Amino acid sequence: MKVGQDKVVTIRYTLQVEGEVLDQGELSYLHGHRNLIPGLEEALEGREEGEAFQAHVPAEKAYGPHDPEGVQVVPLSAFPEDAEVVPGAQFYAQDMEGNPMPLTVVAVEGEEVTVDFNHPLAGKDLDFQVEVVKVREATPEELLHGHAH
Repeated sequence: MKVGQDKVVTIRYTLQVEGEVLDQGELSYLHGHRNLIPGLEEALEGREEGEAFQAHVPAEKAYGPHDPEGVQVVPLSAFPEDAEVVPGAQFYAQDMEGNPMPLTVVAVEGEEVTVDFNHPLAGKDLDFQVEVVKVREATPEELLHGHAH
């Protein structure tokens, strides 16, 4: 069976950025429902169970370009008193609708904290080694929910 719209696909993958392995594992997802970054889902389209391949996904089809407006300076008082606010620390803020917005601390200078709301992989090209482990029809419940169970 081939990877295509409304199929549940299980893959094994290794993700590298600039030659460094950042992640690897196995996951199942519902194809065609935006459950993967667009470039990887496109690379999987039409592949068959058992097929292994490499996929280069440019930043534009992964987490997008790095947006300079996503880097902001906020007061240290915006963080919980007991929080360890150091470069590299990750926190969640909320947007106006109450949705979580992940952020990474870039720098701390006195009472000012530079944070980055961009995804950590924004602006980066991604290289995947992928094996299609299994492809099956989605159940009606999976189609209703928009993700694999």
